Amino acid sequence: MKEYSVTPNKNAEGWYVKIEDVAPTDLYSKKDDAIAEATKLAENDTPSRLMILDENHEVIDEKKYQ
Repeated sequence: MKEYSVTPNKNAEGWYVKIEDVAPTDLYSKKDDAIAEATKLAENDTPSRLMILDENHEVIDEKKYQ
């Protein structure tokens, strides 16, 4: 199962979309834009899991796609 995540950058000025907790793929200025892109990636790569993290890097939402 592939893991995707949306996490804020160091200064919480932007949001990264990460695949498998490696180097981020893209930086988005809006959290909603990052979530939309990560959702699209996860839905197209099932089975997968999408985790949304807050500024403290704690999971605040998690979705699974089969």
